[in-house]
Amino acid sequence: MKERIRDYVLNLGIEDVGFAAAHDYQSAYSPPLESLFPGAKSMVVMVFKELSACESPSPQLAMNARLDLMETSRSANYRVGRFIEREFNSPVMTAPISYPMDFSGKKNPGAAEVSLRHAAISAGLGTFGRHNLVIHPRFGTRVIFTAILTKLPLASDPPVKTNPCTGCGICVKGCPGGALDEPGRTNMRKCLTNSQPYGLMTNIAFWARFGEASPEEQKTMLQSPEYMGLYQAAFIGFQYMCFRCYSQCPIGVTPSIR
Repeated sequence: MKERIRDYVLNLGIEDVGFAAAHDYQSAYSPPLESLFPGAKSMVVMVFKELSACESPSPQLAMNARLDLMETSRSANYRVGRFIEREFNSPVMTAPISYPMDFSGKKNPGAAEVSLRHAAISAGLGTFGRHNLVIHPRFGTRVIFTAILTKLPLASDPPVKTNPCTGCGICVKGCPGGALDEPGRTNMRKCLTNSQPYGLMTNIAFWARFGEASPEEQKTMLQSPEYMGLYQAAFIGFQYMCFRCYSQCPIGVTPSIR
């Protein structure tokens, strides 16, 4: 089964794929897989490489490349999921790459239903670097992951034994928000303030000020660059405007790109 799924995934042009038994998946802040998908026995985890556009000094163009990748990866999740259901007569559940998220307050803010980083580790697709991202053995830091939960009895692929992270500290020094200062932890508030400047907190702050402003001040606010950014985010979706931890990590980047 694993080889048939692997061949299908790679023939779609996806960079890599790994498999993890449900009992090998460990994530401190995410719920057990069984609670999300009763009967879950395994995960199929896929690797998608970022384009070199993440290096662009234009955050809009860098973000556009990420949006392209997000759409591609969501489409691939569906296609692979349908392949498994059709070929093996077994139900699947796709894990969201980002949103939708649970904002009910029942768990830590920012904690995903399925941690794709930990899924990738358990599927033998990489190791954690100093930046708390997963470093793929061939593609380095510039990757994102998707996962499909299945009820198939698929064994985990061997873990990556050698961590390519050298501890050079480039990611720590290059983080504009200082979100990586504490080893082994990413300060989400500091990260999101820089990487999603038109996210939830900015939105709340803007409308709080708007409600207290005079009609003339409100008119000015609705013509401001801040509101234009919020307006765009409202129909595009979440927007990452910082890719420093991806773009500055030298691991897996070819000299021609650097």
